[in-house]
Amino acid sequence: MATEAVHGSEGGATGYIIHHLTTLSAGEGFWTFHLDTLFFSAFLGFVFIFLFKKAAESATSGVPGNLQNFAEMIVEFVDTQVKDSFHGRNALIAPLALSIFCWVFLMNTMDLLPVDLLPMIAGLFGIEYLRVVPSTDLNATFAMSISVFFLIIFYSIKVKGPVGFAKEMLLTPFGVWMIPFNLLLKLVEEVAKPISLGLRLFGNMYAGELIFILIALLPWWIQPALSLPWAIFHILIITLQAFIFMVLTIVYLSLAHEDH
Repeated sequence: MATEAVHGSEGGATGYIIHHLTTLSAGEGFWTFHLDTLFFSAFLGFVFIFLFKKAAESATSGVPGNLQNFAEMIVEFVDTQVKDSFHGRNALIAPLALSIFCWVFLMNTMDLLPVDLLPMIAGLFGIEYLRVVPSTDLNATFAMSISVFFLIIFYSIKVKGPVGFAKEMLLTPFGVWMIPFNLLLKLVEEVAKPISLGLRLFGNMYAGELIFILIALLPWWIQPALSLPWAIFHILIITLQAFIFMVLTIVYLSLAHEDH
């Protein structure tokens, strides 16, 4: 159990927490790769593609199976959000929103696994550190939010044109006589989008992971009474964070498509 691992470790409770919050890394400085984050992100992306591909291949106009029902429910849910929040025309938005929601949800769901399970299995193969929840890694959440930011800039220039985009950056909200102040406000507004998007997901998932780790430090006979209610409540957080990331992405891209 977790408590046995704590008492058996030289670092005690602090060492146990630090161990679980340390990533499996390779490289140094800027070129440090978090191998566990990359592996689980890619693996969960493959799971998402595999499940929906299987649902599409087995789709029938007759009595649908459970997988088809589930896939259709998710697609309809995401499609409704896109129709409500996106006011332009772009065939990329709905697939992008679906991918974001499902991928982030799967990443977050890894937080429901027992905190010692996969690290203990990895330890049998000589792997010292392993973080299994990609969305608790700031590098992963910022990578996704910066990708969204690049899409925002790309579609802002594509829809409004270089001149229109420049006017929006320089002339709003206070007109031509306040260009430096307008530019400063717009830069802060645009940069705040990926920062808030990445930090919101990271902060909520990191806090949830930390609470599970703290529960694992308690005696084994107390853990179920605390971990089960928190896991049930955490399901709401997991789903809500995936939903928020998806909806904000749709809203930001909708604003990028608005040409006044």
